[in-house]
Amino acid sequence: MAKATTQYVCNICGADFPKWAGQCTDCGAWNSLVEFKMSTAKSSKGYAGIKDTKIQAIADIDCTEVPRVATDMGEFNRVLGGGLVPGSISLIGGDPGIGKSSILLQVLCELSQKVPALYVTGEESPEQVALRAQRMGLPVEKLQLLAETDVSHICRLAEQARPKVMVIDSIQTMQVPEIGSAPGGVAQVRESAAALTRFAKQTGTTVLLVGHVTKSGEVAGPRVLEHIVDAVIYLEGQNDSRFRVMRAVKNRFGAINELGVFAMTDKGMKEVANPSAIFLSREIEDSSGSAVMVTWEGSRPLLVELQALVDHSHAPNPRRVCVGLEQNRLAMLLAVLHRHGGVPTYDQDVFVNVVGGMKVTETASDLAVLAAVVSSLKDKVIPPDTVLFGEIGLAGEIRPVQSGQERIKEAAKHGFKRIIAPSKNLPKTVLKGVELVGVNRLSQALQHV
Repeated sequence: MAKATTQYVCNICGADFPKWAGQCTDCGAWNSLVEFKMSTAKSSKGYAGIKDTKIQAIADIDCTEVPRVATDMGEFNRVLGGGLVPGSISLIGGDPGIGKSSILLQVLCELSQKVPALYVTGEESPEQVALRAQRMGLPVEKLQLLAETDVSHICRLAEQARPKVMVIDSIQTMQVPEIGSAPGGVAQVRESAAALTRFAKQTGTTVLLVGHVTKSGEVAGPRVLEHIVDAVIYLEGQNDSRFRVMRAVKNRFGAINELGVFAMTDKGMKEVANPSAIFLSREIEDSSGSAVMVTWEGSRPLLVELQALVDHSHAPNPRRVCVGLEQNRLAMLLAVLHRHGGVPTYDQDVFVNVVGGMKVTETASDLAVLAAVVSSLKDKVIPPDTVLFGEIGLAGEIRPVQSGQERIKEAAKHGFKRIIAPSKNLPKTVLKGVELVGVNRLSQALQHV
């Protein structure tokens, strides 16, 4: 019998320790060490590493770009950086019922018509997967299906089938027989992901992992799981909305913070051709406290509507509430508005919301936020054909932002006639039918608004 060894693994960073301790010495987390027993017996069929490796000069390495496998979903290709890279491993996370399995099954059924594809399910039976594919009307004639949770067995069967793309649904149900802990534990998730990563790199198979998320919205399991994979993608959405947003927070083969927008239907995920229309829910009757800005997500501009409500506060400490924006930055902007704009809000409750459930993290939203606040405070409507963007400094100056000319072109494409932006972001050529207003100070911008 093989002797089992006991180790303690941090469920935050994945560090190993021979003895239990109250604090992880690597990441500093408290009460994060979990015990698991691991057998010293070696697997009969393992993927320990690539054989016949050698040291070589970096100048001698062939840097020819590997052709990507493009899917039929342009939004999915955008998030991945142009398509699936052979030998890569990606992690797709999201809340339960958000549509992770549906979109991957949809992508795999379409790809199976071009290249060999394998769908490995550990949570559902083959009948359940087949019924979902039938309900969505997907082409399943060439898609291969496997219901298994043993990673070693999956790798052996996949080596025989030689698929180009393989989906593992989900990584929390996978297990390595040599580890005695239950599936979903820290050790099982880490070792299963490591084994699948070695398999992907050696065989050139593109592997897509489905991952569960915790209450805080992060991928469940050790943090080392996100370090192992090549790309980490989140599928987000509101429970009361049929729209889903796919966002890449890590991508070794493309830009991060790329955004793909989908609509959940009874036939699966459908691409949204014009994502800006989702976040622009303008009413027929214009109201005060509303402003439109152009935000930059990954490699594309998006038009977003910001709403502000300013009301007299009856409490000693006025409230500052943000939905989709950073609350600390709002407090700072209100101070700049008082000092350099001459508009006090120290006795007002300020509520700011981004329409459509969008999260805006860049500083280009500063000018639009303060314009919406002043519009609500003075009960004056901002013209509906006006777009604003720009970063505001503590001295009241309007700073330029990245990709300013691309933002202006996106606003003009959607029919906006007046664009207020930093002077250094204005294009040299005049756009037909569009009034470009360049501003350098906050007081100057408020006059134009």
